[in-house]
Amino acid sequence: MSRPYVPINCEFHDVLETVAVQRRAVPMVIEADGSEHALHARIVDITAHEGVETMRLDDGRILRLDAIVSVDGVHRDAFPPTCEIPSL
Repeated sequence: MSRPYVPINCEFHDVLETVAVQRRAVPMVIEADGSEHALHARIVDITAHEGVETMRLDDGRILRLDAIVSVDGVHRDAFPPTCEIPSL
C-alpha cells in the first residue's frame, strides 16, 4: 500500500516547473525506499491525477512530487511546508 500524498509547497512547485520549462537535465535527490538517491535527469512533464502530483523524467520514470528532496540545488526544506493562501 502506498503512503498518502503530501502536497508540496507551491514555491517549490514553481521551481520544478521552471526547471521543466528550461528543458535542462539537472541533479536531483529523491526519497525512495526510506533513503535518498541522487540522479541527473530532465523533467518532461508535471501532472496531477486523483490528487497526486507527479513528474515524468526523460528516462521514463514517473516520480511523485512529495518524493523530491531537491532539484538543481534547491532543497524543498528551504520553503515552508505549505503555502499561505492570501485572504481577499
